[in-house]
Amino acid sequence: MNVKDLIAQMTLEEKAGMCSGADFWHLKGVERLGIPGVMVSDGPHGLRKQVEGGDHLGINDSIEAVCFPAGCATTSSFDRDLIRKMGEVIGNECQAEKVSVVLGPAANMKRSPLCGRNFEYMSEDPYLAGEMAASYINGVQSKHIGVSMKHFALNNQEHERMSISSEVDERTMREIYLTAFEKAVKQAQPKTIMNSYNRINGVFASENHWLLTEVLRDEWGFQGYVMTDWGAENERVPGLKAGQDLEMPGGNPDNDRLIVEAVRNGELDEAVLDQAVERILNVVFDYAEHIDEKAVFDREADHEKAVAIAQECMVLLKNEEAVLPLKKGEEGILFVGGFAKAPRFQGGGSSHINCHKIDSAFEESRSFADIAYAEGFDTKGDNYDEALQTEAVEKAKKASKIVIFAGLPDVFESEGYDRSHMRMPDCQNQLISKIAEVNPNVIVVLHNGSPVEMPWVSEVKGILEAYIAGEGCGKAVTRILFGEVNPSGHLAETFPVKLEDNPSYLDFPGRDGAVRYGEGIFIGYRYYDQKKMDVLFPFGHGLSYTEFGLSNLKLSSGSIKDTDGLSVTVDVTNTGDVKGKAVVQLYVSDLTGEAIRPQAELKGFSKVELEAGEMKAVTMKLDRRSFAYYKTKIHDWYVPSGEYEIRVGFSSRDIALTEKVQVTSTTEIPFRAHPNTMLGELMQYPELMPKLQDTMGALMGMLTGESAEEKADGDTAGEEKDRAVSDDMGDAMMRYMPLRALRSFGPVTNENIRQMVDMINESVKS
Repeated sequence: MNVKDLIAQMTLEEKAGMCSGADFWHLKGVERLGIPGVMVSDGPHGLRKQVEGGDHLGINDSIEAVCFPAGCATTSSFDRDLIRKMGEVIGNECQAEKVSVVLGPAANMKRSPLCGRNFEYMSEDPYLAGEMAASYINGVQSKHIGVSMKHFALNNQEHERMSISSEVDERTMREIYLTAFEKAVKQAQPKTIMNSYNRINGVFASENHWLLTEVLRDEWGFQGYVMTDWGAENERVPGLKAGQDLEMPGGNPDNDRLIVEAVRNGELDEAVLDQAVERILNVVFDYAEHIDEKAVFDREADHEKAVAIAQECMVLLKNEEAVLPLKKGEEGILFVGGFAKAPRFQGGGSSHINCHKIDSAFEESRSFADIAYAEGFDTKGDNYDEALQTEAVEKAKKASKIVIFAGLPDVFESEGYDRSHMRMPDCQNQLISKIAEVNPNVIVVLHNGSPVEMPWVSEVKGILEAYIAGEGCGKAVTRILFGEVNPSGHLAETFPVKLEDNPSYLDFPGRDGAVRYGEGIFIGYRYYDQKKMDVLFPFGHGLSYTEFGLSNLKLSSGSIKDTDGLSVTVDVTNTGDVKGKAVVQLYVSDLTGEAIRPQAELKGFSKVELEAGEMKAVTMKLDRRSFAYYKTKIHDWYVPSGEYEIRVGFSSRDIALTEKVQVTSTTEIPFRAHPNTMLGELMQYPELMPKLQDTMGALMGMLTGESAEEKADGDTAGEEKDRAVSDDMGDAMMRYMPLRALRSFGPVTNENIRQMVDMINESVKS
């Protein structure tokens, strides 16, 4: 299909019309030219297709579909292949249901545990989120179904999300909040990007030319179209000029008329409109020309795939005295909590799925053992019921082991609003502690989309983080509890001890229409690990029913240029007696001291399955960006020359092996001295040292009234020591002294300073 020829045949009104939806879920077609109208649907962890009418928050019914684990869970799998396969299944479902684009993945950073939409987001780490998002996109788009990666950018809260301004510095934006999108664009080329509601440093994302054109397209090479989040358009013509192509939802012709008027009165170049239409039609025809009429949405088969994915995502946080796994046929097991029978498996809002079926852990477990049950508490809120608690405690006294299914009720976290605290309902916390008082063998299974405080963490022996794991959650939990599946998930976010420990605490969620990202690059483990703070569970943490060991760490070279790349190989061994999967994590630590950076950052990971006693070699590759930080002075990524430490382990705080590598930068930083240049800055240029030493020596003489030779004559031992201390203090003062300050310490004129600046710049240039 020659899209440019089609556009040449379209009227101005038809072209303007292509830039907004036909209704809530459909794009417009042009029948006379054979341009089909196509449908988009909410995602990203299941198909929320609404055929008639529509709403964006999940209030109206959608077709029966399969709910897969949400982003909080799938990313905890640390398994690129797994999430790609999930994308392939969802892409096939879209083909069967004639949906051209699924809205997702959602790759915004988990800045605060309070964000109401954290269950849908992937991680606090941009490298991990970007890798997993790219895998999902490649899976979906392998079926010629587009994705709409969202929400671009800096949408990290629900509070005033449609208008608030995210106030953030350039380095933080680049290193933390844009990286996941950048990786996904470069590795997977999503067909569409969804811009967020919020403003960024005062400019709406929907009309931010720097973000949508200069960065997304010109720098990263994005080829698809940008659509708005539903209702995120601010002003239509400025948005189109900025690079925002499609306004959703549709049905209101006012903005189409504004586009037509702007072209006719010369405000908008028609070529800009043509380009937007071309981007949209390229995606439309990629779908239309690859419709798979044989695709079948097999809900039963896909349900079992949802179970298989869920069991790879759950994280065993604690397992004292090997309280898990439970044994088949074990007597005296008590399940407590309504989530055992009706699990909380998805979040509220636009991703809410009308599920095909829902597994119950209680029902699934009855095939393994005779399970007793007590409701214990109300799962819909925080209503204390003394009778329910008393019944549960009395049954717990007689049980061999108690599994308490706890977590956050639906009303605690949802799209549209943020949490006000990080606590579970008081009625749940109270019951867990009361049961632990009468029976030490307590296991807690958590159903939540974001970290929670655990005042009872030291009172229980086992904790399984099930997250929001989709409609197969109950069966997946059961398989892990009874050891049919060895847990292999690892946390994609840190669990702090309390809310106040979170680095965004003082600024979240902002006020007066703005939220300041005052913590800068130090979000999540970057902050907690740098401060050596106690946490409940660190980033990357996850236990297994077996044990793993790392050995024989090797680097492909001990010295590289930043453009060379580095291969890191390590042997991982299953030292236990059951099969399991290890998640090997690689962190890079900058030892150069050139910039303020986190203690270490995740730059590689690999999930590997091992039989008992088996060993495999794992290789991870590092590139230039693995060592770089964003240097605002040059508005680009920069690798300082010097030493870096490669750290390999099983979490950010469980590092088993380290090796060092010397990296040489190939980037020359332009240097121009000026009167405010500090003397210390000049010391990195050896060619200046002789001239600087002459200048500094003369200056010290002016300060003390004596020459260097005179200072040394006649000193006693004590005087020599005092003079050495004084010299150190003088050196420190000199290091931070700007050139202009030399005027204050002797017969130095403005002309002398100018000549010195010229001399320095000429010496450095030559």
